[in-house]
Order: sequence, then structure tokens, then C-alpha cells
Amino acid sequence: MYYIKITTRWSYAIKLTYHFDVILQGGFTLRYSSIRRHLVVVICLLVTSLSASPEQRRGTTVGVEELTRGIPARSGNDLTGSQFVRYVSKMNPQEREQAILEEVSKGNLPEFLRKLVPVELRCESTTGKNLNATIFVTPDYLAIGSDSDFLRIPMNLHTAVTIAERFGFVLPTRKMVDAIYLQSRYRLSPQPLPAGPEMRSTGFYWTHNEMIENQAHAIGARLGELVSGDKKDVVMSNRLATHVGRIAIYGWHRAPDQPIQPLSTVHGANYADYSHGIRLISEWALINGKLEPIHDLLRDPSTARVFSDEGPIHVNWSLLATAPDATAIMAGRGN
Repeated sequence: MYYIKITTRWSYAIKLTYHFDVILQGGFTLRYSSIRRHLVVVICLLVTSLSASPEQRRGTTVGVEELTRGIPARSGNDLTGSQFVRYVSKMNPQEREQAILEEVSKGNLPEFLRKLVPVELRCESTTGKNLNATIFVTPDYLAIGSDSDFLRIPMNLHTAVTIAERFGFVLPTRKMVDAIYLQSRYRLSPQPLPAGPEMRSTGFYWTHNEMIENQAHAIGARLGELVSGDKKDVVMSNRLATHVGRIAIYGWHRAPDQPIQPLSTVHGANYADYSHGIRLISEWALINGKLEPIHDLLRDPSTARVFSDEGPIHVNWSLLATAPDATAIMAGRGN
């Protein structure tokens, strides 16, 4: 199996991180926690072996504690999925969205979602050289609750990006979604529900989740294995820089190269319905055996093509997480 794992060297990494903490606190506080998390990950992974071949890694579960340290531990007193459904059943969409943000942000998600899975990406660079990359992804879509009682939870773009930023993740590109589907251990069949206003209801969220669970149990899918086909993905796309105030969705594959949902920005950024899922991608990726921040790789024309079929991604995701209107999003273009 393929592991990026801290063992006896963890204490040494903590000591190094402490010295960086002193420097950072003395100089500035802007995004301090995010920078500190980056330093922890870099130091930890630098002292860890990455010698496994892609053949050894493919299809296995990754024990990557370093890449999920930004996710708080779940409390035994946190709501289960079914309890959360009852909790938000009388809320309006805005209140429910706030409840989703609060629950997920404090770490109320199943343990199996903290065990990232490696997914391989390849392309040929503009110079004719092959590029090989590995991204680390959650095995299923974000959910609220425990391993035994959870709800795969749709959310709007602002909530999704806020959670991704807090945890040290990004949303997938269309190319990543395709690769995840191809490399999934279990490919579920899409199960659309009738179109209409109820698509956005908590009742439909729960009904669709039960349909997915029934199908997963029928084929023997195990928690922590890479699963796809159960929902559409909320994705990052350059269209968000030109279609401001919108959410980008893609996927829900019937088969390879057969998504029900082509890349679309028809809905506003505050829109969510039962068919949407949030798949998190670690903000760190391996490219040609070297660990790099995925934001940098997505902006660099020499590396972006391995991660995105749109070329470099020019959207300021930090602004998108907090932007109440299209003006702030447009101001972040090109960053």
C-alpha cells in the first residue's frame, strides 16, 4: 500500500515548525494559520519516503494524516446524519446552509472521508515531455455524521470553497472528475429524482442519500474505497471568472466520457440541490515525484494542463469563499 506517513520523525518536524511559527508571528498575521499548516505539511512530507511506484499506489487507500490535519476531530456528541436532517428540517435554505458550514467546519464528518485516495493524472507538456501527477482526494463526497450514519451533503459554492480553504483542500477540475471516475474502485449508477422545487429540499437530500446507500450496499462498496457516479461535482473552472456569481457543476457519469451534466454555470453561486456533491482535493500534489502546492501548479502554464483541460485556472478562490456579490469575484481575476 502507498503511505505518506509521519512516524518517529514527527517530533523533529514539530520542532522545526515551532521556529517557523516564531518568525511568522513576529512579521505578519495575514492567513497565518494557513501558512503554518503549509509549513507543517512541507516539513512532514520532506522527511517521508515517496518511493512507491504508480503501479504500487494505484487503487489503494492513502494514509495521509499530514494532508488532513486541517480537519478537526469529530466529537462523539456531534449530530449523526439522520439527526442533522431533523435539526435542519424546518430551516430555510440560508439557515440550513449556515448549519452545514458550522457542522462541517467543526469536523462533523465521517472518519472514512479523512483517508485520502491517490489519483493519477498525465499529459504531454508543451515541450513534448510527459508530465505525471498524483492528486489526493476524498473517497466520496462531503458528508455530515458518523461512519454508520451520515448524509452526503450538497452545499452552495461559497460554503464549499470556505470549507475547502479551511481544511487545506480545493475543488476538482473537470479533468480531475473524469480521472476520479476512471480510477474509482466502485462506479455507482446515477439515480436522478424528479425535477422541481423539491430538488433543493432537505427531504430530497436524505432520500437521494438513502438511494446511494442502498446501491452501494448492493454492490458491496466499502467505506474508504474510491466511489464515483453518485453525484455531480461542484468544480473549479475559468468560467467562474467570466460568469461571475455562478456555480460550476459537472459530471454524474453513466460511463467513461458520458457525464449526464456537461460543464455548466447556469445556476447562481447560492444554488444547491440533491444531485450536487463536494469532492475535496488536497492542496498538495505530486508532480514528477515532487510535492508542490496545487494552486501554483494550476496557475503555471507549464504544469496546468496535467490538472485542467481548460489550461491555467485564473480564479481567486479565497475571494470566492467570502464574496457576497460578483464585484469582489471579478476583482480577483488573474490572481
